Amino acid sequence: MNVIEKIGLAALHRMDPEAAHGMALKALRAGLAPLAGEVTSDRLRCTVAGLDMANPVGLAAGFDKNAEALHPLARAGFGFVEVGAITPRPQPGNPKPRLFRLTEDRAAINRFGFNNEGMEAAAGRLAQRPRDMVLGLNLGANKDSDDRAADFAKVLTRCGASLDFATVNVSSPNTEKLRDLQGKEALAALLAGVMTARDGLAKPIPIFLKIAPDLDAQGLEDVAEVALSSGVAGVIATNTTLSRDGLRSANQGEMGGLSGAPLFEKSTRVLARLSDLTDGKLPLIGVGGVGSAEQAYQKIRAGASAVQLYTALIYGGLSLGAEIARGLDALLARDGFANVAEAVGTGRKDWL
Repeated sequence: MNVIEKIGLAALHRMDPEAAHGMALKALRAGLAPLAGEVTSDRLRCTVAGLDMANPVGLAAGFDKNAEALHPLARAGFGFVEVGAITPRPQPGNPKPRLFRLTEDRAAINRFGFNNEGMEAAAGRLAQRPRDMVLGLNLGANKDSDDRAADFAKVLTRCGASLDFATVNVSSPNTEKLRDLQGKEALAALLAGVMTARDGLAKPIPIFLKIAPDLDAQGLEDVAEVALSSGVAGVIATNTTLSRDGLRSANQGEMGGLSGAPLFEKSTRVLARLSDLTDGKLPLIGVGGVGSAEQAYQKIRAGASAVQLYTALIYGGLSLGAEIARGLDALLARDGFANVAEAVGTGRKDWL
């Protein structure tokens, strides 16, 4: 992080968190944020679910909810970028305040509730996307929908032509009863509808499933079974947690999903168990608490083919993604791996 980024980050931290998020996006679109350009090497290049990536460090959904900053994000050093979540119709989300920093814990709690401008607005922006990036969309459901399962397929049908991949998000804790769709039968039916929509695209794309870190052992087994049988390309593990174990910050009691450093261990254990359950048959993307190259490396060795980050950017700035990718390259070289794929799952047993 350079001096200018440090000053900007300090200024943002004096603002309301959601207002700061909006200001960060405006700065990015205005060309005021540092952009690392492509970060890659022979060790970092990888292919995940058929997607060729310059490096395995991605930006998670939530940072650019409405696909407003695609061009600068394409030059920010990430190997892939996921935007959204997007629902069929625009919705305001939950009442403010709904985003809280937990600075002492390097974490955040949010209860946004899928606030977004809807699929029509997103589709227009996605159609103007840069072509030199790997771009995905997080699919969501409207809070007041009569058929939430069908909403995911609607968004995919409308936006799919402009995407490289899409993610089915049934794991946000901030839309009432959404996580009920992770149940075995409900999830199988939902994914069947999404895959039918995917097959109807002129160019079918990989579909990922994003799961919660709060699944019990049986729930995780059910998710693994459905994922393997449904035709999804991979699983993103994990979303935010409802747990509040070990927190120190004043905002720890706020309702919503917890993300950031405290989620690292829990999400990585879920990742390793899922890797074990699927026996390497599905690529996994590790999310939750990634704030350093070492943590990205641990996710990969636990079974992830790639990783994503978001909350760590609040504390480390946008340049953190490129820094992690460069550090990961050094760690792979240190341990004698010729490429990322060789390292995947080599430390899984440490998390089981």
